[in-house]
Amino acid sequence: MKKATLVFIALLACGINAQSQEISEKNIRQTIGYLASDKLQGRATSSPGERLAAEYIANLFKEYKLVPKGDSAGSYYFHFKCRYNPDKTDTVPDHATERNGTDVIGYLDNGAQYTIVIGAHLDHLGLGYDGNSLDPNPKGKIHPGADDNASGVAGVLELARYYSSQNKKGNYNFLFTCFSGEELGLFGSKKYCEKPTIDLSKVDLMINMDMIGRLNDSTKRLIVYGVGTAPGLVRLIDSVPSAFSIKKDSAGIGPSDQTSFYLKNIPVLFFFTGEHSDYHKPSDVAAKINYPGEKQVLDYIIRVVAAINAEPKLVFTPTRNTEIGRKAAKYKVTMGVMPDYSFDGEGMKIDGVTDGKPASKAGIKQGDIVIQMGDLKIKSMMDYMKALSAFKKDETTDVVLMRNGKKITVKVTF
Repeated sequence: MKKATLVFIALLACGINAQSQEISEKNIRQTIGYLASDKLQGRATSSPGERLAAEYIANLFKEYKLVPKGDSAGSYYFHFKCRYNPDKTDTVPDHATERNGTDVIGYLDNGAQYTIVIGAHLDHLGLGYDGNSLDPNPKGKIHPGADDNASGVAGVLELARYYSSQNKKGNYNFLFTCFSGEELGLFGSKKYCEKPTIDLSKVDLMINMDMIGRLNDSTKRLIVYGVGTAPGLVRLIDSVPSAFSIKKDSAGIGPSDQTSFYLKNIPVLFFFTGEHSDYHKPSDVAAKINYPGEKQVLDYIIRVVAAINAEPKLVFTPTRNTEIGRKAAKYKVTMGVMPDYSFDGEGMKIDGVTDGKPASKAGIKQGDIVIQMGDLKIKSMMDYMKALSAFKKDETTDVVLMRNGKKITVKVTF
């Protein structure tokens, strides 16, 4: 009886250890459910809800025995101040434009020479007062941000748990980062990169996860940005087995926090399952997350990291795009459209149009492809974002579209 009991205990311990070394769909669901709950009120930068999110993350970092790498000894919190003004008439009062953001930073020290940063932003749009909601009447509505970006935070936490539970240490240390202020202009990652708490020259790669919770089970499309930021990344991504249809983009600069690290000459990879009709709306809720799909994405990232483990140190390579992405830029105007980030052709394809916004008023439709705005040719998403920054409120311009294979011109008033 005693021997049988010991055998049972040993088998139970093995089972628990095996479970700790797998990505848990249950944990993903729990984290997203909490972060996107009404209690957190949309996690706007500097809000009580965002602080609750930061506490939740820090508590799990502590549970996983990560080393605190905040701005003071023994703290996971990295504090910063930022000022945000959307330059719109429907903004919050002036006193609210100064924000106190809080990043959450934890370090897994494997005694390695180099470090991989794994990050996601924890903030979202709060109650819709900052001018970046796509809801026609956003004020006072909770924007849960389940996909954007509770899904990415859940990814960071699961990968932190996974790597901290490994008996065999890899060739890298890991810095797990959850950034504030991303929706206002990449503030949290930028501030951290300006005053890092580890030596950034020893960072081999930054992996960013933003909106990884809406994998389409039909297309299996996974978008990976940054493959041009180091020689061999394209080959590496292609070599890692997966069931995904992977769209690769070489750009290091884009619409999320990997940009801040790229600008410090660090190779980056940004994982993204694509936009959807709930993007930046109160309807981005936890019930719409593809939880098995997110687990698949995280399992794939683990395989990518394993492949990087077998490579020599990555060598940073500047990429073709130098414009700031859509979330990082501060625009005076908006078209009121949702771009199709998975579009492979020339121009900017529209995946959705917001009622009452300039594009809708001009008769622009889902599926239209923008190829020119004023005198500016639009060959890519970056061209479109650059063009937006050239226009002012109440200005009218010609927008040239491709619709069903035919070229048409409409007048858009911003």
